[in-house]
Amino acid sequence: MLRQFHSLPGLIAALLVMILAISGAVLSVNPALERLHNTSTAAGQLTVGQLAGNIANHFPGVEQIQRSASGTVIIYYNQDGQAGAQTIDPLTGQGLGPYEPSAVSRWVKDLHRSLFMGTTGHGIAGVGAFVMLLLSVSGALLLARRLGGLRNLLRPLRGSFSQRWHAEVGRLAVLGLLLSALTGLYMCATTFGLIADGSQAEPAFPAHISVGAAQPVANLQALQATDLNDLRELVYPSPGNPEDVFSLRTAQGDGYVDPVSGALLSYQAHDSMHNLYQLIYQLHTGEGLWWLGLPLGLCALSVPLMSVTGIVLWWRRRKAAPKIRHNSPAHSADSVILVGSENNSTWGFANTLHAALHQAGHRVHSAAMNEWKGTYRDAQRLFILTATHGDGDAPASATQFLERLKQVGLKPGLSFAVLGFGDRQFPRFCQYAHQVQDAMVQAGGSPLLGLETVNRQSSQEFARWGNALAAPLGHALPLNHTAQRPPTRQLALTERIAYGEAVNAPTHVLRFKAAGELPSFQAGDLVGIFPPDNPVPRFYSLASRSEDGVLEICVRKHEGGLCSGFLHDLKVGASIEAFIQPNPQFRPASGAHPVILIGAGTGIGPLAGFIRHNTAKHPMHLYWGGRNPASDFLYEPELNRYLADHRLTALRPAFSQVQDRSYVQDRLISDALTLRALIENGAQVLVCGSREMAKGVMQALDNVLAPLHLSVLALKAQGRYREDVY
Repeated sequence: MLRQFHSLPGLIAALLVMILAISGAVLSVNPALERLHNTSTAAGQLTVGQLAGNIANHFPGVEQIQRSASGTVIIYYNQDGQAGAQTIDPLTGQGLGPYEPSAVSRWVKDLHRSLFMGTTGHGIAGVGAFVMLLLSVSGALLLARRLGGLRNLLRPLRGSFSQRWHAEVGRLAVLGLLLSALTGLYMCATTFGLIADGSQAEPAFPAHISVGAAQPVANLQALQATDLNDLRELVYPSPGNPEDVFSLRTAQGDGYVDPVSGALLSYQAHDSMHNLYQLIYQLHTGEGLWWLGLPLGLCALSVPLMSVTGIVLWWRRRKAAPKIRHNSPAHSADSVILVGSENNSTWGFANTLHAALHQAGHRVHSAAMNEWKGTYRDAQRLFILTATHGDGDAPASATQFLERLKQVGLKPGLSFAVLGFGDRQFPRFCQYAHQVQDAMVQAGGSPLLGLETVNRQSSQEFARWGNALAAPLGHALPLNHTAQRPPTRQLALTERIAYGEAVNAPTHVLRFKAAGELPSFQAGDLVGIFPPDNPVPRFYSLASRSEDGVLEICVRKHEGGLCSGFLHDLKVGASIEAFIQPNPQFRPASGAHPVILIGAGTGIGPLAGFIRHNTAKHPMHLYWGGRNPASDFLYEPELNRYLADHRLTALRPAFSQVQDRSYVQDRLISDALTLRALIENGAQVLVCGSREMAKGVMQALDNVLAPLHLSVLALKAQGRYREDVY
């Protein structure tokens, strides 16, 4: 619902909002330019009387003096029957040149305020400001949900180029856009009389004025007592009319000045509504607050970029919307698939599951979790595939599921399986899937399997879940999910370093080169490799970056492993089809804080890459687990060189197939004091290896951190604990 609340107004009013934003950005420059060309005066430096006296020496026929909020002094005069206008140097009273409002500025201002449509246009502009307010508020709430709550609004962003730019620019500009939208709405409301602006309260014209000869304007007491910086307008009496007076408008109030006595007559201070309007006007236009106008203009310029990227994102979601073939009616289906998705990616996996079940002869109905009815008459099993959004929240298509489950209930004993999708970098990984699993059990459902999860949309983990379902279903369920195949390039194997043959755990470090220039990548990014005659890529963490001139991976051969076997059998000079998948969340943070690297087996690959490029020699501590130092101490010569040149601060290996066997978790426990000191010093933890290893590492570190009243979850929330787990 929130996403629709954000998307629909943006799509409908995109052009209007862009016009208002671009014209507002152009106008925002004017106060700064005006300020740049003005002679500024300090408070108390010059009075209105002094200014008027200086002007009288150069322009005897002055009729009006105006001072803009930005400090520009303009006079209107009549000399020899010719009317004129001049900008004035306030210190000398001399003219700086004829004053003529910019035609371009006036055109842009009319466009911004009314779209050249008069009163109707003012109303349309007000609608545009309201839409901007909706987009700013809903966008901020969506971003908070995406990052796990308001407290995480400054966390690094992930996603595609359009997603990152849309969210990043929005994050930077949201306060400025909120201010512009709110002030614009207020001013529109005053235009239509919905809110008073205080202009109705005008001072009464004085009933009596002094009789006699008028004093020189410089001697008038009221003008001598008014600071120039407070002046807004001074209108001179009509020539030859002894009953006329000076009209004085200031920042504090309005009144009249007796030209004979110099006294201030009928003065009326501005009321609170007038002062509020003036403040709102300054905040919206930057007039008088030129230093605010410029950042507001920059925020306004973000609107076209966000509009374009927002439309791109909407179109991609629309294209990715589920298109389910052979979707049986809900009342006749024996298998029901419910999907909880934020951006439709989970629907792709659901479609693969739907097709596999249909191929196996089942009548399958797929729907969003929010469409839960509970009355699936013929249903024998239920599959729930759900992502987690933000800090453990339900995704957009599942926000109503738990409440509906409570209200409608569940067919007694209905078999079900829940599969969670998420990113292990978040502290509450797949939390909503856990909530759904618990709710289904409480409602009387019978689990086909325990809760399973998929990290970063791993096709391999999804396929393993399908294999696990084979037993309760009584037949095989191949789930070969393939997203749209990305463009690949050929990479030729140029070098191989073999380990582990002696302990029957062959592991190879493989280095590839491209015929031309390598694609851009960093250590810790992923390379997707397509095995021969297989549409499903296998992903490996990179131990090099493109500047090294090679693409380097560390691969252990698994029994029956389709891709690992292919890579191990690959001859030097032979080629693979591969593509790069960025993984920016898994790499050392910038800065000089210590880095704790923890891995096991081939998980050392990206960690070795991080150390290799630690040319600044920031503290790096490596904890790694292998089998036997004699046969599979991966990267040993290289790591020893890094110890010698201080790119690596400390190396703490653990080996499981020696007499005094130990695991990497044991090394962490034994080094508890060192690790606590590093964590207290702001250290970041990077973990790479198997899922089971990662669980053991989390438990060990929780014990290590307990005296500091910290936990792994707390470090994750701070962005100081990151995993690349397979």
